[in-house]
Amino acid sequence: MQPVVGVILGSKSDLPLMESCVKVLEDLGLTHELKVCSAHRNPRGVMEWATSARSRGLKVVIAAAGGAAHLPGVVAAWTDLPVIGVPVPTQHLQGVDSLYSIVQMPAGIPVATVARAALAT
Repeated sequence: MQPVVGVILGSKSDLPLMESCVKVLEDLGLTHELKVCSAHRNPRGVMEWATSARSRGLKVVIAAAGGAAHLPGVVAAWTDLPVIGVPVPTQHLQGVDSLYSIVQMPAGIPVATVARAALAT
C-alpha cells in the first residue's frame, strides 16, 4: 500500500523520539515512509525527497529536527503538502531552541508545530 504520511528526521539520533509517532501512525492504519536526511548535511537530498513527496502519494509530512531545526521549514519550502514540525529536545535548552526555530517560519512557508516531546499524545 502506498504511504500517505512522510516522516523525515534530521538525524538518526532522532529515531527513538519518533518511534512513538510511527507507532501512532501504525495504530491508526496510516501507511508511512521514514527518511533520515539532514537539511544541513544533505540539502539536495531533502529537496529531492520533498519535491517528489506528492508524486509518491504522500498527503502530509512530519519533519523532526533539533537545535537549529531547519528541516521542517526547508521541507515546507519545497512542497505544497502540509508539514508538521516536531521540535526535538536538545541537551542544553531541552528543545526550546528547536521549537522557536520551527514556529518562526517566514510568510509563505507554513509549518504546523507540535509541543516538545508530545508525540504519543
